[in-house]
Amino acid sequence: MIFHVLTIYKDLIAEYAKTGVIGRGVSCGALDIRSYDIRDYTTDKHGAVDDYPYGGGAGMVMTPQPVYDSVQAVKGNRDVPVIYFTPVGKPFDTASAKKFAECEEVILLCGHFEGVDQRVLDLCVTDEISIGDYIVTGGHIAAMCFMDAVGRYIPGVLGNNESTEEESFEHGLLEQEQYTRPYEFMGMKVPDVLLSGHHAKIEEYRKEKSVELTRKKRPDLLK
Repeated sequence: MIFHVLTIYKDLIAEYAKTGVIGRGVSCGALDIRSYDIRDYTTDKHGAVDDYPYGGGAGMVMTPQPVYDSVQAVKGNRDVPVIYFTPVGKPFDTASAKKFAECEEVILLCGHFEGVDQRVLDLCVTDEISIGDYIVTGGHIAAMCFMDAVGRYIPGVLGNNESTEEESFEHGLLEQEQYTRPYEFMGMKVPDVLLSGHHAKIEEYRKEKSVELTRKKRPDLLK
C-alpha cells in the first residue's frame, strides 16, 4: 500500500517511515510511504504557504494554490482518496482503518497553522477524518497515527497476523490485561488460569475479563 503524505514536515515523515513496525513494513515492501513538501509547490516568491485569515483572528491559514497544486501533482488523473485531518472530520476507528487498508494508495493532506483554505478542501478532499476530540500542532501527527493504524492491517506488516484479531476494539471490546514473567512481582501473582495450559478455560477467562474491563473503563462500547 502506498501512503502519499503532503506536509511541510517532509523529513519527519521520512524518519517515521524507517521506525519500528512501520519501518519493517516499508523494508519488506508491504508499505510505501512517500512524503512531499507542500512548500515545493508554492508560486509565492518568498516561498510562503500561509497568510492571514480573512475576517481577522489569530494564527495563519494555508493558502489554496500550493495545496491544490501539490495534490494534483501527486494524484494526476488517478482515482485516489484524498484524506484531510481535521477536528470536524469523521471519527477514526478500527472499521475506518480496515476500510482504508483495502486501498492500493491514499493521499494524506496534512494541514498546519489554523488549517487550510476551505476552497481547496472543497475541490480536492474526499474524506475528512478526526483522530479525536483534541487539537494537535499539525496534520502530520494525525497522519502518522492513521498510517500506523491502517498499516497494521496490510499483510506482511505484522509478524503475526493474529495480533490484530485480539486487540482492543477489534470485536467492539477492550483487550484483557496481559502478563509475562516473572510469575510473582512485588507480591502480585499472574492469574493461575493463564498457567493452566487449558486453552478453552484460558479463552473463556480472557473473554470474561475483556467484557469486565470494557464495562469498567469504556461502558459506552457495550451500548
